[in-house]
Amino acid sequence: MDRAPGLSVRVKLTLSYAGFVMLAGTLLLAAVWVFLLEYVPDDWDRRLLHENPNRQLLVRTFAPAAATVMAFLLLFGLLGGWLLAGRMLAPLTRIRDATRTAANGSLSHRIRLSGRKDEFRELADAFDTMLARLEAQVAEQQRFAANASHELRTPLAISKSLIDVARADPSPDTGTLMDRLQAVNSRAIDLTEALLLLSRAEQRSFTRERVDLSLMAEEAVETLLPLAEKHGVTIVTSGDITPTDGSQPLLLQLTMNLVHNAIVHNQPERGSVWVTTSVRPETVTLTVENTGEKLTPQLISTLTEPFRRGTERVHTDHAGVGLGLAIVRTITHAHDGTLSLTPRSAGGIRITVELPA
Repeated sequence: MDRAPGLSVRVKLTLSYAGFVMLAGTLLLAAVWVFLLEYVPDDWDRRLLHENPNRQLLVRTFAPAAATVMAFLLLFGLLGGWLLAGRMLAPLTRIRDATRTAANGSLSHRIRLSGRKDEFRELADAFDTMLARLEAQVAEQQRFAANASHELRTPLAISKSLIDVARADPSPDTGTLMDRLQAVNSRAIDLTEALLLLSRAEQRSFTRERVDLSLMAEEAVETLLPLAEKHGVTIVTSGDITPTDGSQPLLLQLTMNLVHNAIVHNQPERGSVWVTTSVRPETVTLTVENTGEKLTPQLISTLTEPFRRGTERVHTDHAGVGLGLAIVRTITHAHDGTLSLTPRSAGGIRITVELPA
């Protein structure tokens, strides 16, 4: 935005400081003058003008001295105000330089303003925190874009290879080729839909309504029960009515992802899944935990990142698109909630979603 040139903050502070000094000096001299007049007689006698104190003599001697003092106060106020304003505004110069550096694309620069806590240092610390978050978000978006490009490129490359092989084969097996192309195309569609869902949740472009998480849990369990029976996994649900405000489709997708992951990433043929809802004074919680292999805290801390599948515990036939828990995290944050993942001592993982009641 183009703005008309104006006085700098330093000049304004200097003039303000000098003005206050002049005002204080004027009030002080006026007070002295008033008190002196109380004790000086008003007897005008030219013969005794230089011998006895009187108001006329006081005016002749006091006025030049007062003018000199006021001139000194003006110069002192301007010079002192200029130096003090420069010293006080020095942190703003560093903040301005850091802002320009960040505007040019460098988010790694930090102000790191030293000294005791005051308004400027609070501003600098807040700016450093903002830069750190922006740098982390930009890095995450770059990784996400690179991973998404790679994931979308893979099914397209496979489709191209299948078509090239079919063209080179004089008598291709059309049925097998169509089955493979359908599987690859389905995976590409699933990935695209997951990306669209993730983008929608991040933008918070949804309508809020009253939602019961316990009903979402029941619907998700009922829908995924055939998958659980196929894997030999037992699902146990319990809990209370848990009302919250949010998007019913997104919260259902969140619950479906959690239950689906708990079923797929489990012990084969003898696994268990527990889905629990509970109510707290100001929040409602949805907890999904499952049996399985023992997981390290280092691995669990990366599971909510996009395209992190935790390959040590993923079955080959249900690798997914790597966005399940990333979508859960995004939907949770879009509903002003918190997501926590903790390993179970006996193996498996416990995932808790906490939303405002």
